[in-house]
Parts: sequence; structure tokens; C-alpha cells
Amino acid sequence: MRHLSRRTFIIAAPLALAACVSNQPQVEQSWPVPADIKALYGPVTNEPYPLPAVDMSKINPKYWRQEVAFNGPYSPGTLVVDTQARFLYLVQENGRALRYGVGVGKAGLALEGEAVVQYKRMWPMWHPTRDMMDREPDRYGHLGDGMPAGPDNPLGARALYLFKNGQDTLFRIHGSHEEWSIGKAVSSGCIRLLNQDIIDLYGRVPEGTHVIVLQHNEQGLS
Repeated sequence: MRHLSRRTFIIAAPLALAACVSNQPQVEQSWPVPADIKALYGPVTNEPYPLPAVDMSKINPKYWRQEVAFNGPYSPGTLVVDTQARFLYLVQENGRALRYGVGVGKAGLALEGEAVVQYKRMWPMWHPTRDMMDREPDRYGHLGDGMPAGPDNPLGARALYLFKNGQDTLFRIHGSHEEWSIGKAVSSGCIRLLNQDIIDLYGRVPEGTHVIVLQHNEQGLS
């Protein structure tokens, strides 16, 4: 495999935005990290908010960004999220795809089907739901106007906003600084990538990109 430096919803809408806030990490295994992967996930200094290097030894190598053979029937340029395998694919030509590791929704609160990237944002704001503010006013009540962009914002460095039939699903493909969450079922709707990966993906996909979310894919795509 080659590592590269550079692509009907079941809606639990109130949970989708709440999903961007994570639980605590668990005990982690450690993997050796080759130099090319260290370079891919090194510090990012040309952003409004500099990003530190990611400790990739904490992430299973199958979730590192890489080009893979792709077995799905989807057209080049399509984003395919395999929630069961915790992968996001950017389909390319000739049976290939770029594959990214993701964190996805908990069982029973996942999303499934088709959507489009209606718009995308660099360093987006995050808005808690009204239910979140009512339930935990001390934690979220002061964020009624939104949480400003920054390294601690739950949406990370970039966000892709998923719509269906012209309506906001409230699901996002977004960045995260919580490396322990990649490959895990840690959120109830948001699809999270490492910040270095969402920056890479953001540069590859235009607004209007077709998105497929597979919740019960048994055969595997790569």
C-alpha cells in the first residue's frame, strides 16, 4: 500500500451535534511508526491555529491514511463511509481509493444512506443543541452563540456539512485532536478524522460531493 500526503439518512438530529463531544480514552496499544507516516502527521504550522504532531503509535496502522484497492461500485470522487470498519474512502480511478481512519456513531444512533457535502468550512464554529444546553447548563449554557474556532473546538480544523434533499442532516465529517478516538465508536453521529486527515480531505473534495454511509457492510471495501 502507498501512503500519500494529500479525498436515505437515519437521522438522530439532536444527537448528531452532541456526538462531536467525546468520551474518555481507554488503554492504548503502541505501534512502530515509519518516517513517512510521521511526516504525514507531523506538526502543521501554516494554519490560523497551529496543530501539534499526532502520536501515531497510539493508532492502529490500518487507520493511517493510505491508498488501497477498492472493491465498491461507487464512482470516482464519491466519499464512502464504512461505519462498521471505521473507514472513510475517497474513491479514485482504476479500482483505487484513499482510505482514512475515522471515529463513528454508537450502535443504534448511526447514520445510513446518501447525502451531499452541501458546504464546507475551515476552522468552523460549533453550536451545542438546545437539549445539551438545557441538560448541562454549566457546561454548555454559555455557548448559545457557538464555540469559537480553535484547537479545542469539537469540529476541529475543517468540517464538511452533510445535507439530504436540501435539508441539513446535522451530521458532519470533521476534524478532531483526540487521536484515541480514531477507529472507535465514540460519537452518536459525527464522522471524525484526525485534523491532519480532514485538512487533506478538505482539499480534495468540492462542495456537492456525493456521500454514501454504510452502516451494515459485511463484505468490506478494501
